Amino acid sequence: MEKVYFITLGCSKNTYDSNIMKELLKDEFEIAEDIINADYVIINTCGFIESAKEESIDTIMEVIELQKGGLVKKIILAGCLSERYKEELAKEIPEVSAFVGTGNISSIKKVIERLKEEDLIITESDINSEIPEITRKTDISHIEYVKISEGCDNFCSYCIIPKLRGRNRSRKIEDIVKEIENLTSNGAREIVLIAQNSTDYGIDLYGKRSLSNLLKSIDKINGDFWVRILYMYTDGIDKELLEVISNSKKILPYFDIPLQHISDSVLKAMNRNTSGIKIRQILKNIKDSIEEAVIRTTIIVGFPGESEKDFEELINFIGEGAIDKLGVFEYSREEDTPAYNLPNQIDEEVKRYRRDSLMEKQLEVSEKLLRNKIGQHYRVLIDEYAGEGNYIGRSYMDAEEVDGVIYIESKDELIVGDFVKVEITDSLEYDLIGRII
Repeated sequence: MEKVYFITLGCSKNTYDSNIMKELLKDEFEIAEDIINADYVIINTCGFIESAKEESIDTIMEVIELQKGGLVKKIILAGCLSERYKEELAKEIPEVSAFVGTGNISSIKKVIERLKEEDLIITESDINSEIPEITRKTDISHIEYVKISEGCDNFCSYCIIPKLRGRNRSRKIEDIVKEIENLTSNGAREIVLIAQNSTDYGIDLYGKRSLSNLLKSIDKINGDFWVRILYMYTDGIDKELLEVISNSKKILPYFDIPLQHISDSVLKAMNRNTSGIKIRQILKNIKDSIEEAVIRTTIIVGFPGESEKDFEELINFIGEGAIDKLGVFEYSREEDTPAYNLPNQIDEEVKRYRRDSLMEKQLEVSEKLLRNKIGQHYRVLIDEYAGEGNYIGRSYMDAEEVDGVIYIESKDELIVGDFVKVEITDSLEYDLIGRII
């Protein structure tokens, strides 16, 4: 049986797409755990911003070196970089045998079959194609990502995603529920709902925003698990959604809202269709409705035309303490986006300074917030055994990889995927320390 090895880069949506391809291939190919001697290496690339493109290219070059040494056979590129630059990459990197776009990952088996007869395949991708349905995944972790929709209709001026992933397309509620039922009945304890814009879920299928209805259906599924929602937008966070999350037994009060900025002039240039006043009001509504709510956001600094006044407003906003978790990105000038041609591009050193300054301000906020957690009790999901009676876990307040963790010492053996009750005994800059109750 031929071996296929996957390398997945970028966001959780790529992780989900890789899982789909694995499910499509597993009956006829061995999904290898080691790249050495793989017949096919599928690199699921990211092409969203410059740093992600560089990581993808570096990874491709590393695999090519293995190929030159006879340690792997054929290389297949998938994902956003392949979608965006497949023609250029085919000319520049002849060592790659096939290019699969974001809209035709369901054709991966046919692509491999064709490679037995053809030297180069560049697939024609339909970025608005239907999302493949794989409801019977068998290789199940205690954390599983479930895509509820694909694409985006927002067209922010800095973002290439609509050209790589297409317009917003939602999966049916019943299909999502079936997938989650399979995952949770086979060991998944955290379900992470992913989309470019989760709060736009259902507009295309049901004629209105339907995330609340989806969450109600998920909440009825039997089993002990929790559900985290990623990438909400402020215009879709209404009273109904807040009530559903507040009253739910399974939906975590964790709000990942990519605000990107707070200055009205920058928001307008970004085509964000909101304002600083509206953002503050939504954040207040969340905290007023759900006292224990945690808010995470991402911010872009150094957007073209961002003045010192705009940045000062941003620093002050973060200092207000409304944001619990923060990620900061330096603006990446991407071709084929409206912002690429905007005047007043910001110097790279200024971007870096603003990013560091913002993170320093958030560190002050984070340390204060986490100190206040000492003595509190939380339900924690065990993610990892760190050796010598030490474990790493997360409460509802932290998403995998992007947020903090809780370090736990336990005399008793804990199992990855178990929920345990933990008392917080100390805090670090972004993490907590606790003990089993």
